[in-house]
Amino acid sequence: MNERDEMQSTISIKPHHFVDIITSFGTGNRIFTPHPYGHAVHTVSEIIDSNREVCLKIELGIDDICRPCAHNAAGFCDDTIDTSYRPSAPSSKNKWNLLIDQRWCERLGIKQGDRLKARELCERIRDKMGDITDIYHEVPAHMTAERSTNLVRGLEYYLRQEEEF
Repeated sequence: MNERDEMQSTISIKPHHFVDIITSFGTGNRIFTPHPYGHAVHTVSEIIDSNREVCLKIELGIDDICRPCAHNAAGFCDDTIDTSYRPSAPSSKNKWNLLIDQRWCERLGIKQGDRLKARELCERIRDKMGDITDIYHEVPAHMTAERSTNLVRGLEYYLRQEEEF
């Protein structure tokens, strides 16, 4: 079984990566192209968009998106983030991602190793997301408001599409 076939059956994914993919769907973006970093957002997005029943395994470390990334340094993300618009956020992308993932886990009642179908995680996000300002409180309010709007649109698209199958 090749890596893509293996990923078709179970995707190891950080909560914020799944949220980001669904949020991207909400912008109308469903064209998936490789990124210069070499991560697998494009591949994972295609699988999630085409298979609402794919099994997701919640991962707080390196997931299937991170695995091929140029910034995956032996299981640790060595990338940094621009903190100019979020000065209270850590500059380490690894620390920032973990912080956001822990907040999503708490909000959604999920933990490392949990397994859910993509549709089920979308339903859980829809039902429990509430005001996401406290998840992204280091980010300017207008950016979080836009993220929230696109996340809701993405959830509507994803769950509506599921009903049409």
